[in-house]
Amino acid sequence: MAKDYKILVINPGSTSTKVALFSNEQLLFDKKIEHSSEELSVFHKIIDQYGFRLGIILNFLKAKRIEHSTLDAVVGRGGLLKPIPSGTYRVNEKMLEDLRKGVSGEHASNLGGLLAHGIAEKLSIPSYIVDPVVIDEMKPVARISGMSKIPRISILHALNQKAVARKASLDLGKNYEKVNFVVVHLGGGISVGVHCKGNVIDVNNAL
Repeated sequence: MAKDYKILVINPGSTSTKVALFSNEQLLFDKKIEHSSEELSVFHKIIDQYGFRLGIILNFLKAKRIEHSTLDAVVGRGGLLKPIPSGTYRVNEKMLEDLRKGVSGEHASNLGGLLAHGIAEKLSIPSYIVDPVVIDEMKPVARISGMSKIPRISILHALNQKAVARKASLDLGKNYEKVNFVVVHLGGGISVGVHCKGNVIDVNNAL
């Protein structure tokens, strides 16, 4: 019999914090907590919101009577790291350092890996990020901006873009790596991505 893995998922956005608990691929609970501009205005930097967002997550677990000891892994939204291919990455010290420093900029998504690690470390379980906003699969021609010293860069809502593209592929009975889509994310920010056989080969700068 397959093991029943309990996975806590954290998605910090610019205007909300989304929290969910999965049992393998089955969603057990989820909640989206909206944050007003007044609430967030007291924090000078994104990183300063860490304690505020952590409290929200812990309150969610308490409200759902979820024992921390039952968790097997914690997954956070990937932030503004250095450009990397899409995929799932285990959180490590170098990643945490880059997220704290905001090496590629400040954004709420930077809190994803930090929050996942903060919870997981105390439980001695692994923490991960998935499809961070800096995934870079752009074609060379897509980098041309018209100014040689200012290339276009890949920053997008990759987690949602990839998830929606994979779901659409599944609904169509096709393999994501063999189909083409234009995917649009409409939220606190907007990104329009050209997905070609599993790669986002062109996208607007969504930061």
